[in-house]
Amino acid sequence: MKTSAPPVRASDRLSLKDRLSRLNFTDVCKLLGPTGKTLIRRHANAWDFKLADDVYLGADLFRLRFPGETASGAPLTVNITLMAEARNRLHWQCTGCQRIGDRAVCEHVAAAFSLILEEKSALGLAEPPPPPRAPVESLAEGDLVARALAERAERAKTERMTLKSSDATTPWADYTVTNALSGKTYRVALRGMEPGQSYCSCPDFRTNTLGTCKHVMAVLKKVQRRFSPQALRKPYAPTQLALHLRYVGGVTLWLQLPRKLNDAAAKLFAPLADRPIDDMHDLLKRLAKAQQLGQDVMLYPDAEEFIQQRLSQDRMRGATAAIRRDPHNHPLRKTLLNIPLLPYQLDGVAFAAGAGRAILADDMGLGKTIQGIGTAELLAREAGIRRVLVVCPASLKSQWRAEIERCCGRSVQIVGGPVAERAGQYDNDCFYTICNYEQVLRDILAVERVGWDLIILDEGQRIKNWEAKTSRTIKGLRSRFALVLSGTPLENRLDELFSVVQFIDDRRLGPGFRFFNRHRVTDEKGKVLGYKNLGQLRETLKPILLRRTRDSVRLDLPPRTIEFVRITPSEEQVALHDAHMRVVATIVRKKFISEMDLLRLQKALLMCRMAADSTFLVDKQAPGYSTKLARLDELLEQLFDEQQRKVIVFSEWTTMLDLIEPLLAKRKLGFVRLDGSVPQKQRAELVHRFQTSADCRLFLTSNAGSTGLNLQAADTVINVDLPWNPAVLEQRIARAHRMGQKRPVQAFVLVTEQTLEENLLGTIAAKKDLALAALDAESDVDEVELASGMLELKGRLEVLLGARPEAPVDQSIERESEQTARGFSDAHRDRVAAAGGELLGAAFKLLGELMAPQQTADPPQALVADLRAGLASYVSDDPNGKPRLTITLPDQSTLDTLAQSLARLLVAGQAPDA
Repeated sequence: MKTSAPPVRASDRLSLKDRLSRLNFTDVCKLLGPTGKTLIRRHANAWDFKLADDVYLGADLFRLRFPGETASGAPLTVNITLMAEARNRLHWQCTGCQRIGDRAVCEHVAAAFSLILEEKSALGLAEPPPPPRAPVESLAEGDLVARALAERAERAKTERMTLKSSDATTPWADYTVTNALSGKTYRVALRGMEPGQSYCSCPDFRTNTLGTCKHVMAVLKKVQRRFSPQALRKPYAPTQLALHLRYVGGVTLWLQLPRKLNDAAAKLFAPLADRPIDDMHDLLKRLAKAQQLGQDVMLYPDAEEFIQQRLSQDRMRGATAAIRRDPHNHPLRKTLLNIPLLPYQLDGVAFAAGAGRAILADDMGLGKTIQGIGTAELLAREAGIRRVLVVCPASLKSQWRAEIERCCGRSVQIVGGPVAERAGQYDNDCFYTICNYEQVLRDILAVERVGWDLIILDEGQRIKNWEAKTSRTIKGLRSRFALVLSGTPLENRLDELFSVVQFIDDRRLGPGFRFFNRHRVTDEKGKVLGYKNLGQLRETLKPILLRRTRDSVRLDLPPRTIEFVRITPSEEQVALHDAHMRVVATIVRKKFISEMDLLRLQKALLMCRMAADSTFLVDKQAPGYSTKLARLDELLEQLFDEQQRKVIVFSEWTTMLDLIEPLLAKRKLGFVRLDGSVPQKQRAELVHRFQTSADCRLFLTSNAGSTGLNLQAADTVINVDLPWNPAVLEQRIARAHRMGQKRPVQAFVLVTEQTLEENLLGTIAAKKDLALAALDAESDVDEVELASGMLELKGRLEVLLGARPEAPVDQSIERESEQTARGFSDAHRDRVAAAGGELLGAAFKLLGELMAPQQTADPPQALVADLRAGLASYVSDDPNGKPRLTITLPDQSTLDTLAQSLARLLVAGQAPDA
């Protein structure tokens, strides 16, 4: 009996150079085992290698000679080759230590892999990206559109796609198009050669307003080869009445008329011919008459969604208009929930319900949770909703349930437990289902199976990074109504606001290339210097975004004060801080930045921030030097002279919390501590103790306590270290200065002079100005300049090379698209994927604000041309039509790994224990 050999996987065909080019620091640490990370960091720079003399890299062998070291009279070398049985197919040998095999690790093997990561460009395993093209922002409207079309035409030409036609006898048919790289399948309805005549189900077509996409262009290219010019000149002849959308310059509803139509139907629909349809109520009346005449009308899924949304908005706006005219005296203020609403809260409820899909961006402490519950109640009364999904941070799930039980008594299901148990918890009979963001990512299939009427995102800034997997997954969820609750939908860049708005209305701000062209101010190289036309942006957002500040609603809160306490560092702190800043300066001056450079940069910046608190956080040498701890001790003595004083103390670092605890014990202060190691079930108990016990005077916490907690018992907030993001600082203070607070609130921010902390103070004002200018409807600011340095690290990051395997066909989507191409059903809805963006922009943003630009000479044009040609095959369109450089790795992208790790350190402020 003959047996066939197992298929050869694409990863098995990778050459040695391909595999080495794809390695990143995390991969190498896993490859070398438990001691690998320590060995690399200890021996990375122990030898002074000369690449020309000590390194050989061929098709199937990497050899590194260690200068000055011998083994049995011969030079000591480490050899790396391919072996099918080895881990990741990489096999190595150290001739000096006699370490042979993929699990035998010594300092020489670690140094060899460190050299590979360090010198990828010099070894031919990586190349710098091509120089940036002329910035899109400088283009006029016509040139902007022409460029967007040209980029999609290039993708249609270079990306391999497979096509299937529903009718091979005519070019004007429905096609399923599968992209070999992504494995995604979409439906293309080809109806003509011009933009706007055809349709594609891909996310880019839905939002780019060009009336075409790379899939439509690929189909057009194929039919031009297959059919004669005479066949292509013959226009598409519709056979029945159909309502469809046009996506050119915007989204409009149109009626498609067949050539043969009886007189009664022709007369009925003549007023709607050859123009966009705006009056949905008139349209429904005509459709009802057509049904009486026995005339069928095809309703395409996207057109049906458009009509239903418009009708729902009209109905809800009519129902909420009276509420918004006089929320103070409207009877629903005291009857909608079990507790009375403040007038501005009822107005927020009416706004959100009237918009249907909205962002409530009130200041922290104004009761967004109650307004979210009120919105669901109003929609239950007016629109008959029955299923609400609340997605919130894990720490707030119990708080949401408590608020729901207090406000309305509706049934609630909190999703929890192992993955196998959670799958069935979403499809329940409860009105509210509460889960956290991470669960949506893991349970997406179970979440999607439920027909949600309303989805509420609490702390909605969690989806601000439009390229993160969680953001893409969340924005792919479908529901008739949606509400985002966030006091900070915009923290640093307009990109974040763009991403959040996409969940609510992916067409509201237009495609990314048009949005950024309209609102970014750039230099000649495309570097963002600021933002413009913010007044126009506020008008565009006004129908879906409502923001109220404490001042604007005249909330009866006591005053608050913020005092920045500047502290002179010790000589030891300055020496330690400056030593690490010299590392930062050395790296940023380099022409190209390797992964090892970024790891060192990450560590150096981390050490600088820690040194501003205490040298012990950096070197773990007791007793440690910290003028900040001494000043904190003095401040605590002053504050707790008052018997009723209650204080919240924040620090980025849990080790700093450890150093603070002895100060509290010395003064015999009762306190509770909340950090990332405290289980979710115990957090509510700690909060309750602090809120109710007179003996518990202080709440000691990391950033784990900066969002969602109500700590009105405190009247003082001490920030031991300065977060770089003003929104995080505001979140901390808002734990105490919120509804229910009866006493004035004092906030202190401890800043160590002559350190990175002091530099951060200069960035906070510009970020806050941007948020207010974009979100505050009363603002008259139209432009904001970014007070940041000219960071070019992103442009100098190495781009990995290596073979790129094709993705398997997504068969489920392929079957769905083929079925849709044969005929539609009324229940069908288009699926929408999230738009793409810049992968590393957020990670490098902080660095640009902390250091001045380092100018480098322009590279030779001949080299530029060679690199551009070599990298052209790796450039593809994201769903918004924006060019990006895509490298597919076996596990995960090196760039993505670096971006996420740097973002966790510098942006989210959630660093590991020091």
